Amino acid sequence: MPTDPDRPEPEIEDAFDRLVDEGRERLERPLEAMVATGTLGGIDVGTGVLAFLVVKHHTDSTLLAGLAFSVGFVALLLARSELFTENFLVPVTAVVARSGTLLGLGRLWIVTLLTNLVGGALMMWILMTARPDLHGTAIEIGTHYAELGVSLETLMLAVLAGAVITLMTRMQHATDSLGIQLVPAILFGALLAGGELFHCILDSLFIFAAMMAGADISAGAWLVALGWSLLGNVIGGIGLVTMLRLLRVRERVREARQR
Repeated sequence: MPTDPDRPEPEIEDAFDRLVDEGRERLERPLEAMVATGTLGGIDVGTGVLAFLVVKHHTDSTLLAGLAFSVGFVALLLARSELFTENFLVPVTAVVARSGTLLGLGRLWIVTLLTNLVGGALMMWILMTARPDLHGTAIEIGTHYAELGVSLETLMLAVLAGAVITLMTRMQHATDSLGIQLVPAILFGALLAGGELFHCILDSLFIFAAMMAGADISAGAWLVALGWSLLGNVIGGIGLVTMLRLLRVRERVREARQR
């Protein structure tokens, strides 16, 4: 039978259906479950920060520390917790397919962002209390991100971070094999931290650790870093990756919206 040149490959349509189904589930999740999932996400990423600081402290290598950080993304995947920027592709696809609402998307984003920060801050307090030998390294890393400032360069670092995490999410949803899903978790986790990209949650945790270790960083400086990185993450994750990939399944989107 002839194929429709306007339709993507069946594998791409199958991935779209998986994204819509999971996105609907995330958007309809009860508040208590959403809070628990987001808090655990911050704690899981915090284990990656622990690994990063330990390796950075002993080797002074950002690349090796970035590779060690990927344990945090492995934890996110295997423990089924969620990072704020992982909630770009999946729930946005569900909303575009009219399997969710903008109100539900806003609720998911706000709750996940806040609980990621709370869980991560708790983990940083435990880490800085348990490992005072890491204070110097924590101050060095956290101060770097707190002082990045507002510029086109730092915005592009945040755009890259948003694109990297959203691409990781898309690759993981292209297969049901957990073993294969681990590959992008490791590779993109190492790229995010080792490449010193600007990520609203990860770099907030670095800043929290530095503040708890005694760095002279104000809450205002953290809020500026959070807001600017958040803007770039959204641009990269939604504008650069999610929307462009939805164009590949525009016929499937149209069919889903007509149900």
